[in-house]
Amino acid sequence: MEIETGTDRDRVRSVWMVTREYDKLAGAGGVKDVCRQLAETLAARSGCMVRVILPRYGFMDPVRLGFALADLDGPSGRIGGRRYAHTFDVDMNYTAEERRETVAIWQAAISGVTVFLVEADRFAAKRDVYTYTEEDEQEVAWQRKGGGHFDYFAMNVLLQKTALDLMLLLNEPADVVHCHDGHAATLPAIMREVCGYRHFFRRSGALVTVHNAGQGYHQEVGDLAFARAVTGLPQRVIMRGRLGENFDPFIAAADYAILNTVSEQYGRELQQTAEDGRTGWLGHALLERGVTLAGVTNGIDPAAFDPSAPDALGLAAGYDVGRGDCAGKKECKRSLLAAIAACGPWEQVRQYGALALDEERPLATFIGRLTTQKGVDILIRALRQLLPHEPSLQVLFLGSGTAEFEQELQQLAVSDAGQGRACFLKGYDAMLANKVYAAGDFFVIPSRYEPCGLTDYIAQLFGNLPIVHRVGGLVKVVDGETGFSYSENTPAGLAGALAEALRLYRDHPHVLRTIQMAAVERIWRLHTWEKVMEAYLHLYRRAMAMAGEQ
Repeated sequence: MEIETGTDRDRVRSVWMVTREYDKLAGAGGVKDVCRQLAETLAARSGCMVRVILPRYGFMDPVRLGFALADLDGPSGRIGGRRYAHTFDVDMNYTAEERRETVAIWQAAISGVTVFLVEADRFAAKRDVYTYTEEDEQEVAWQRKGGGHFDYFAMNVLLQKTALDLMLLLNEPADVVHCHDGHAATLPAIMREVCGYRHFFRRSGALVTVHNAGQGYHQEVGDLAFARAVTGLPQRVIMRGRLGENFDPFIAAADYAILNTVSEQYGRELQQTAEDGRTGWLGHALLERGVTLAGVTNGIDPAAFDPSAPDALGLAAGYDVGRGDCAGKKECKRSLLAAIAACGPWEQVRQYGALALDEERPLATFIGRLTTQKGVDILIRALRQLLPHEPSLQVLFLGSGTAEFEQELQQLAVSDAGQGRACFLKGYDAMLANKVYAAGDFFVIPSRYEPCGLTDYIAQLFGNLPIVHRVGGLVKVVDGETGFSYSENTPAGLAGALAEALRLYRDHPHVLRTIQMAAVERIWRLHTWEKVMEAYLHLYRRAMAMAGEQ
């Protein structure tokens, strides 16, 4: 089914996505979900040929994942002690050293999308997508667990140049190259300014999606000489691509690509409010260049989180939120509370604290990274205020993160107010997450900033009503209609929103059922990837038009 409109010249025929994450292959956050779901929707519904390219990290077994080596027109070469029949070299100069790195390509067709994995020594050495692991730290002390890879910028450039080189080798100048986050945002400048690429890609458009503009997510680099050497960009482009004193891929992309972010509200906050201070004023710097960030709120595949098909999700019982049939949800809560009472057995999490085996008591839940951005400190303080005054409330956390927050949650679980009513499952397990979503009555998201948010969608589909700080993409939760929201992100503000939700749970449960049903209906009406795809096709056409003008 093709839904594309416009003249034949405007039609988007081929899209290449460049990303560091892809769901079910390699992931660390929401980028993986966006990339895979958008790619597969485009392949199935738009008529586009869709290619995706990402690294083959050391934790990935390409053969087990269904990949085979691509039969490219290139010489044999050695990577990591293994000889590959077809390789090519990518220019990766350092400041005082002309050098190249050898790569090979793995290829697989997955749900209509051709996915390429880049085999290279630099990627194969990585045990995690973005950070060092505990095993890395044990081997080399300075590779601290949770710290970013020291060669992050070179990793990004190698991926981007390999993507461009592969298109050259395949003779496929994409209609649009969709660059995901700062890891791929230098590509539009390289594509337009480096001699070996600019003629071949003269008609190719570029779109850069800013998934997270927070400081630490830009993939910027302070060594300008190194940035120039490894990218091959002219000095004028390096200097113009600075944010402050650093070369910033998002700023560098501004002259060569359409830029968007993952919700309309987040785009407005970055360019129209002081919230942009959290980014180092990236949004305002782009605005000074005449770049207005387009906002496209991420979508979701509701069928992937449908509790009426409980076996696929590992649930104790099925239920249908959209029809208001939630009898099975109570069985899901009873089953999880029983597992917590028995302390598991858990394979991937460690349990602190316990909960009463009483499915009639309201259960507030949190799933995610335990970080300041996610407002975990605000939530902990709000619970310390609320628990003594709401004796029926129980709370359940699933996740890991900052050691300080992990310790505070362990302490909350054994405190006078939290003992027997607060449980912390440290770690993460996808099937266990489904059980938590299904068991919970309320899902708390007190993020200080949130570009879009995915967990609010998932919680709604499971009938677990979100209570969110009204910021960024979380504004899609409509207070009193599809969940609950509050403006002042303080412990008192959050506690007040929780108290209101508990009042309805106690006194007006029929109102909560109406909200549950409305939330699911709104997702199906506005937020499926089929709806979101149309907005991206519009941006792709803008990117192609921009290329035609340059």
